[in-house]
Parts: sequence; structure tokens; C-alpha cells
Amino acid sequence: MDRLTLLSLGSINADFQVRVDEPPGCRETLLAHDLCRLSGGKASNTAYLAARFGHRSILLGRVGDDELAEQALGPLRDAGVEVDGVGRAAGRSTGVSMIMVPPDAKKQIVLATEANDCWDDAATDAMLACIDGCETPACLILDCEIPARVVRRAIQTAARKGIPTVLDPSFPDRFENDLLSTLQAITPNRSEAEGLVGRSIESMEEAANAARELQQAGAPIVCIKLSDGGCVLAVENETLHIPPGDVEPVDTTGAGDAFTGVFAIALLEGRDPREAAAWGVAAANLAVTGYGSQPSYQTREQVEQMAGGLLARATVVDG
Repeated sequence: MDRLTLLSLGSINADFQVRVDEPPGCRETLLAHDLCRLSGGKASNTAYLAARFGHRSILLGRVGDDELAEQALGPLRDAGVEVDGVGRAAGRSTGVSMIMVPPDAKKQIVLATEANDCWDDAATDAMLACIDGCETPACLILDCEIPARVVRRAIQTAARKGIPTVLDPSFPDRFENDLLSTLQAITPNRSEAEGLVGRSIESMEEAANAARELQQAGAPIVCIKLSDGGCVLAVENETLHIPPGDVEPVDTTGAGDAFTGVFAIALLEGRDPREAAAWGVAAANLAVTGYGSQPSYQTREQVEQMAGGLLARATVVDG
């Protein structure tokens, strides 16, 4: 397999994760246990996966000039991710994600974006120069947990360079829909898809309609990640449901990032979008079987083994 290049641009955080034995919000103060301090953030997680799958992985983003920066970057550096493209925001904290995992494994997150939102002209220009100077073939994996103006310029620069972009539109209100036609693919979850199309999505058919609407607005490939771990894929003239695997969830933290990262990797490797989506579903499903995001990510061999069975069970969805 050729070693390809994946650029991950977006949020870089220090994660503080705990387990709680009651649902968040049921009382003012909850007892927690199993505190973990981890590297996290959407860009960090996809960069970690790119390195784990054997490719050159370049992380782009912003951290603070504090001690939390090493918590965010150290594990990535150890995994082989190139972090020289990560800038430091003077006088600001590194982004912090505070994560509670209740008994049903469905995490709740409070995100303080901090340095992720601190992009001056020099930082933006340095990031764009990295994209423009990147060896191809390459792919840009991007999220919207950084300023919208930075997202726009990165997508436009990648398009001029001929680098395909796979976008995770979190937060959807930071994404401008006129950019859809410059993407290769977009991977919202259900709530993000609702934000993009401006209406609620309550059923598989409504998810399929939303996927087709985003496709008609310009995105060649649309994957809507479903809460059960499956996805709805709109590609060419076909809309498919790829079902989840049979797994026992422990913690859903980072599962959506696993989908986007592995999906982008599979597309860059030349796999058909249907197969790539099955790889994404498999990666997300395997991710929920462990605690934390990056520590729970599985190997290429495990993902490939599960993906084949999922693709065989895929069905066409009528809107």
C-alpha cells in the first residue's frame, strides 16, 4: 500500500473524561470516577487514525501556550503524527473538552474552544501554505470547530491544489452551504444535518431526503451518521442505509470522528464510496467498545473485517 498524506485541520483539545453512574442533569452535583486525561478534538482524532492506518499524517490547528498543549499533542507525536503545523496562541488556553460518560455510554460534552478560535492572519497564512505545499495525492479532513473564515479559506486552497476535502460540519452554523460543491464529501450526524437543511429529521426516510438535498446542493457524497452507529449514504443516484454492527457500547466518545477519519482514508486509498462508508461505520462501531476516543480506535485489519459484513447488509432507502 502506498503511503498517502492526510491533513487534519480543526479542533485540538485536552480531554478530561469521567464516568458517572446517573444521567447528567438529574441532580446539581454528580459523583464521578475513572478520570482520564487524554488528547482529543476532531482534528486530533482523525490525525491519530491516519497515522494508525499507516499514512503520513499532518495536524493543523491551534493550541495555547499552556501546559495543556502537551496533553493534547504528546500522544499524537508519539503515534507518528506531524504536529509542526500546530500554532500556539499567546496568552490563551488550549481547548478543553469535559466529557461525562453515563451508564448508557452516550457521552455528553462541554467544549471550551479557547485557542481553537484564535486565528490571526499569520496563523491562517501558515496553515494555507502547508496545504498548498503538501505532496499529493492527499486529502484534507476538516471540521468547523474553528472560525468559519478559516474553514472557507482552507477549503478553497485545497480545491485550487486539487486536494479533496472531507468535512465534518460540527458546528453546522459555522459552515456556509455555498462551499458544498467544493467538497468531496460531508459527514454530518443527525443533529448537524438538521442544522444544514433547516428542519428536523426523525426517520430513516427523512435522513435519506436530507442527504439527497445536500447532494443536490453540491456535495458529491453525503453520509449522515445515525445515532445507532449506522449511516445513510447518498452517492451518485443511490441512497443506501449501512446498518450498525453488533457491538456492546462502552463509550461513544470519538465515534463520529472515527467514522469521518476512516471514511476519508478509504476514499483517499481509492475505495468505492459505498465501501468507504462501510469502513467508517465499522470504525465508529469498534470505537464505542473502549473508553476514550484515541485509545479505543482499532486497527485497519479489524475495521476491514467488520466492514465487509456491514456492506453486505446495506439496503436502498426510498425517500
